[in-house]
Amino acid sequence: MALTADVKDELTRLSVAKTSVRAAELATILRFAGGLHLISGRVAVEVELDSPDIARRVRKDLVELYGVKSDAALMSPGGIRKTPAYVVRVVEAGETLARQTGLLDARRRPVRGLPNRLTTGSLEEIAAVWRGAFLAHGSLTDPGRSAALEITCPGNESAMALVGAAGRLGIAAKAREVRGVHRVVIRDGEKISAMLSLMGAVSTVKAWEELRARREVRATANRLVNFDDANLRRSAQAAVAACARVERALEILADDLPEHLRYAGQLRLDHREASLDELGHHADPPMTKDAVAGRIRRLLAMADKRAEQLGIPGTDAGLPSDLDAD
Repeated sequence: MALTADVKDELTRLSVAKTSVRAAELATILRFAGGLHLISGRVAVEVELDSPDIARRVRKDLVELYGVKSDAALMSPGGIRKTPAYVVRVVEAGETLARQTGLLDARRRPVRGLPNRLTTGSLEEIAAVWRGAFLAHGSLTDPGRSAALEITCPGNESAMALVGAAGRLGIAAKAREVRGVHRVVIRDGEKISAMLSLMGAVSTVKAWEELRARREVRATANRLVNFDDANLRRSAQAAVAACARVERALEILADDLPEHLRYAGQLRLDHREASLDELGHHADPPMTKDAVAGRIRRLLAMADKRAEQLGIPGTDAGLPSDLDAD
């Protein structure tokens, strides 16, 4: 929630000079955050917003762009509403405003998606559409495996219009419906950053990217630690298995064993946690790890062959029963 609030706070302070761009943002807020109502037989436009700053921005734009005065009210938390809602309502000239902003078509029918002039406007106006949608019903989650920039939409038509608008900005967004609620989601980290920048949340993008970089470094470090732990575990298991087989081999062959193979086997047992390379350094005279490995391999092969001739368990019989197969 903190990131969402930061984005909305920055966007409400964004100064926009072009009238057409301001109008695109306002029309989208009215579409995504509210609806049309009949009050005393007159069409009224009403929106519910989650920030007093957004409400002030909407009221300011209503006056400066359309010369329309609005009423404001605070709705306290209650029922399913866990936070206050800031309501902006236009009753006088509500129908005229609805026509001008594209909430009503020429036949006084409610527009279900977004007005065509918004989705076919300039790229600056398209970015304003996304800014308005985010201010109305947007959220941004922390970067990570489930990072998302998400807009809750009033219906499927508006969701598809928003997806199309993102496409015109070169950003892939997906519409989905969960329990009857339509949403548009951007999940790719690079695309989220790009959309935030286009909307005008430049400072929040920097903070989000820094947090994202820290999360990625931490995740990489965790993967490396897990990788090292797995390698250590496998090395330890391999050493345990090798020692168990060597012990069984010496038991099977007893005194009937060439001295150089017996020496290699005893070397393995005397330095149970050492690598083959380290075993070679412990030998007198020193040997290469290939020489050590070759002697131990021949020792085990000789013992397994003798065990087969005698009809007794081979060197694998010496392996611990709880040894991890991995």
